[in-house]
Amino acid sequence: MSLGVSQCKNCWKWGHMARVCHIQGAKCLKCNGPHLTDHHQHFAWCCKANDKTNPPRLETKKGNPCLHTFKCLNCKGDHQVDSYNCSFWKHHFNKKWFTKEYTKLQETRKNSICSNVNDNDL
Repeated sequence: MSLGVSQCKNCWKWGHMARVCHIQGAKCLKCNGPHLTDHHQHFAWCCKANDKTNPPRLETKKGNPCLHTFKCLNCKGDHQVDSYNCSFWKHHFNKKWFTKEYTKLQETRKNSICSNVNDNDL
């Protein structure tokens, strides 16, 4: 039996489990914000009213589900990060595919972080 690659339930990245995750706190699986998913509507910008947007954004009423669309942290698809529609989830038992694609993703993240740092230095 081959074990698949694990997905952290704390930061939602692949390759480690929550008990060894290096981030403090937790990330929301819907918006990747610094809050528990259970607290999404209370803390997330998308569920808060904003009169300054055009058109103005209405508050998501308490008890109603968040209907906003998100980009998956891993594959950039239009789904939550724990979705079965995620290409990383679909391939988490194929270690060769997973290693290749996740390496590309990590390089993209690294370059994005580096370019943001360089842009701030200007």
